[in-house]
Amino acid sequence: MTESSPFDPNLPSNQTNQPAPRPVLWRPPILFATWFGVGWLPVAPGTWGSLASIPFAWFIHLNWGPDGLMFGAMIVFTGGIWASEIYAREVNTRDPSQVVIDEVAGQWLTLALAAPLDPIFYALGFVLFRFMDIVKPWPVNWADKILHGGFGIMLDDMIAALYAGVALMGIGYIFGVYG
Repeated sequence: MTESSPFDPNLPSNQTNQPAPRPVLWRPPILFATWFGVGWLPVAPGTWGSLASIPFAWFIHLNWGPDGLMFGAMIVFTGGIWASEIYAREVNTRDPSQVVIDEVAGQWLTLALAAPLDPIFYALGFVLFRFMDIVKPWPVNWADKILHGGFGIMLDDMIAALYAGVALMGIGYIFGVYG
């Protein structure tokens, strides 16, 4: 009998052949992957992760502008690859719902691309990003299904953020925000 990978490609992305253990929350990669435990909220952890990222985005944008927020999104993306890879391996799941660092990076990228420092645009950016992350238009759905590991967990949200950022930019131009 040959040993096979614990990840069965025929199972949904949140299931594997073996029960998932709960990792120790206080470890740095686990804290980061779950955005300091927000990913453990029982209902809609991705939405909560996006929402919990917004005050941090506002602070970064206020102090360092959209370029600072873009830089932050890239740092979170890079660190998120590492942290989500560790978390997914420990719980033996391809894309664990508790990992919300991908939503943080995607939300920040959406806001950095198009949102002025305005509560209405931040709210629109939140709604647009969550919509694109949930609906997963192509190639978001491709990245979600085909790419695995930390990179795969993170990349689909970054692509969704590009869609949301473009939509937010369009709204800004329609209403004369970018004058």
